[in-house]
Amino acid sequence: MPSSEIISIEPATGAELWRGTPGNVDAVVDRARRAWPAWAAQPLATRIELCRRFANEVRKQSDTFAELIARETGKPLWEARTEVEAVIAKVDISVSAYAERTGQKRLDSALQGSSAVRHKPHGVMAVLGPYNFPAHLPNGHIIPALIAGNVVVFKPSEKTPAVGEFLVGCFHRAGISAAVIQLLVGGPGEGQALVAHRDVDGVLFTGSVQAGIAINKKLATNPGKIVALEMGGNNPIVVIDTPLVTDAAILVIQSAFMTAGQRCTAARRLIVKASLYDALVSEVKKLADRIVYDHPFADPVPFMGPVIDNRAADQLTESFLYLLSNGGRAIKHMQRPSEDLPFVSPAIIDVSAMTDRPDVELFGPLLQVVKVDDFDQAIAEANNTRFGLSASLVGGNPQDYNRFWANVRAGIINWNRPTSGASSKAPFGGLGLSGNHRPAAFYAADYCAYPVASTEMEQPRASLGAGFREETRKPVT
Repeated sequence: MPSSEIISIEPATGAELWRGTPGNVDAVVDRARRAWPAWAAQPLATRIELCRRFANEVRKQSDTFAELIARETGKPLWEARTEVEAVIAKVDISVSAYAERTGQKRLDSALQGSSAVRHKPHGVMAVLGPYNFPAHLPNGHIIPALIAGNVVVFKPSEKTPAVGEFLVGCFHRAGISAAVIQLLVGGPGEGQALVAHRDVDGVLFTGSVQAGIAINKKLATNPGKIVALEMGGNNPIVVIDTPLVTDAAILVIQSAFMTAGQRCTAARRLIVKASLYDALVSEVKKLADRIVYDHPFADPVPFMGPVIDNRAADQLTESFLYLLSNGGRAIKHMQRPSEDLPFVSPAIIDVSAMTDRPDVELFGPLLQVVKVDDFDQAIAEANNTRFGLSASLVGGNPQDYNRFWANVRAGIINWNRPTSGASSKAPFGGLGLSGNHRPAAFYAADYCAYPVASTEMEQPRASLGAGFREETRKPVT
């Protein structure tokens, strides 16, 4: 069903930021389909140069862009600036990734000609972006897709359309055709129609597990359409033996509460050995009590802002109360200073006594704590989830980390580092409910082009083998 008018509200103020009309999916896809042959025929060097111009365009408008991201998402201005920097850096990273992941190969044989491996673009790629990193994450699909020779239809989250519009405008101002990269404004109805459209050759999605599963089901009978899903996680941060309790607590805080907990790699579960429990949890609470959460441009500078909207804030407070009423013990209560704005305080709750812990992604600043007796139990608890995006071990020795790395199911496994903040120079993705084994970031090149194997000779040359009768020749008269 087509969406009604899309309106974007600033989370921190409740003020209207942007208003627009949903796009026509058929018209947008048809325009993309007609633009694809010419774009794919451009030399690779031309496509790369245009993407570099895009990076320069973003660089020229970085302050304006960062302020818009901060206003529409509610994240602090300092963090919005890091997102803009990531958008710029994505171009050079993607150029390197394309060269490394999709390089040409040729093997020569005098009698059999030559064998070659080259890569071709899929065609029209649909990119569906999230609201937490409304520029960086969709751009991580768009740039590799364009470099490979695809055209892109980008549908931003209906909660952050203004950032999506600004991002696409930077591509157009850089000289990339308005038909090659198009913005499709809309809600779930437009997203569903875009995913299912017969002229869309690939779907690159970042968002909730519910939406990702719906996409997977919709396209289950269409194996010809490439699908890359990144769907978040119920990520564990495990703390075992370490004398550096304050450092460990800082890593926990960074993992759980950066971006108001609205990162797919955010730590949702702190799993801690009983011998460290009191000291660590006390230090984590002290730090959490000191977190400044305020509007993006506040002074003093906030560590985190609001969550995206009041519905998200309501769901988080309800989730905290559910955990509390089903065996959880509050370490730091979640507070909602205003019913009209989606600010929620960082919250910590011990769920060790819960017999049936919900295996869901609580997308916000809500950290669950589980006390365990030993490392074996910690690993088992880390794997006690259907998700598998990110996991981190804090403390221990190299042998402990090797064991953790070998036994924990996740696509990102860190040691003495936060669960979040993954490098764009590495693959980014997970398994289980976190993704479908198509990691993004440096490996995005893998799903933006497909390999074609060829054997080639300049002139036809062939000989018959076994299984043919001798040729019967008529006598010459």
